[in-house]
Amino acid sequence: MEDKDQQKKQPGAQKGAADEKGDSQEYEKICYMCRRPESKAGSMIVMPGDMCLCHDCMQKAFDSVMGSNLDLSKVDFSQLSQMPYMNLNFMPSGDGENTPQMQISRKQKIKKKKEKAGPAFDLKDIPAPHVIKRQLDEYVIGQERAKKVVSVAVYNHYKRVYAESLRISPKNGDKLSQADEVRIEKSNILMIGPTGSGKTYLVRTLARLLDVPLAVADATSLTEAGYIGDDIESVVSKLLSAAGNDVERAEHGIIFIDEIDKIAKKRQTNARDVSGESVQQELLKLLEGSTVEVPVGSNQKNALTPLTTVNTDNILFICGGAFPDLEKIIRERLSKTSSMGFGAELKDKYEKDAHILNQVASADLREFGMIPEFLGRLPVTVTLEKLTKELLVQILKEPRNAILKQYVKLLDMDEVKLAFDEDALEWIAQEALKRETGARALRAILEEYMLDIMYEIPKDPNIGSVVITRAYLEKSGGPMIRMRG
Repeated sequence: MEDKDQQKKQPGAQKGAADEKGDSQEYEKICYMCRRPESKAGSMIVMPGDMCLCHDCMQKAFDSVMGSNLDLSKVDFSQLSQMPYMNLNFMPSGDGENTPQMQISRKQKIKKKKEKAGPAFDLKDIPAPHVIKRQLDEYVIGQERAKKVVSVAVYNHYKRVYAESLRISPKNGDKLSQADEVRIEKSNILMIGPTGSGKTYLVRTLARLLDVPLAVADATSLTEAGYIGDDIESVVSKLLSAAGNDVERAEHGIIFIDEIDKIAKKRQTNARDVSGESVQQELLKLLEGSTVEVPVGSNQKNALTPLTTVNTDNILFICGGAFPDLEKIIRERLSKTSSMGFGAELKDKYEKDAHILNQVASADLREFGMIPEFLGRLPVTVTLEKLTKELLVQILKEPRNAILKQYVKLLDMDEVKLAFDEDALEWIAQEALKRETGARALRAILEEYMLDIMYEIPKDPNIGSVVITRAYLEKSGGPMIRMRG
């Protein structure tokens, strides 16, 4: 009977052990220093207090205290779980013998990447330009030419990546035909447009549709190496972090450097331009394609942060900026062609031209302060138009994640229907034009006028619907509120 009872209990015990094993496999240990998971960094060393460290960070910790007076002979390494052999490099003690009784490893073992038999992705996985633009139309209103240019540039870039992956594939070896010897050059993108025209939003939407990692960096924080500020390699470190520290995935990602006009060459200055022309010079190697060492899990290099090598040859760089007063430079260049006589052009011909940015040339950007070497590595130039009143009304209600749809969903969670009059939408668009901050002004205005409604509606459960009117926005009336039933 006792044996039978034990046999009955054993399946339950085995099931409980299996559940515990399944729960332990659900989570993964993460290094406290570099934040890499166990699948990337290898087995972890469990410190007291359940703090995990990878072997690389533990080795760097030992290296940093080599020259200190810390007596490690009193440290009980047997208390640490999965403690590996470390290259301690201890100086011999007074009796001429090494103090710790551990094996000394002179070299650090490095994991090698497994070579794949084929390219990183298939050509059929790259969407055609018309497919990319059709998907962008669902999220971005207007900017038809910009979406067309970006779609073609991105399509050609990833075809280039596919061709390069075929070239270095172990399957092909050295057997390249005459056609395969044609190498496609890299085409980075320069986006020019007023603030709030959708430069960053367009790139974020593009990266999400293509399912590639994206890093958005601000050029205003970049400085020359050796000065206070972020180094140039920090933009690649952000992309590596966005890719989950996967180097191969990061090398096929997109880096968007915003506010690129802020690193223009300073005029009439005798001091060293560490955040202007020097940053442009440092960016040249990244834009053209080079191999850089970046820290893993941090934006700064130090003794405790492991480094990895990233090749920027297949990374698409998109630089964007508002370039204020660039319109004046373009008008001055175009007005120089004016002459006297019957065939002369009026000097104010371009003063009221709303599409003046479409006529930008490389000479205008050099006059603004961008060096020729930098512009030469950004062959594709995209100009975004200033948003009009009609476009702002469409931005409010037509995109898939439009601002109005977001507020409708918020109130729908309270079982309240929200609607806007057409006159109210036109008033919001007109007010946004006055603020001169583009589409960003739309959310600022709605946050201001929807505050009281979002605060008062949850108080009364009998409210069924709310209609925002122009009179409410002009503060000459109130919204139309209907009760349930």
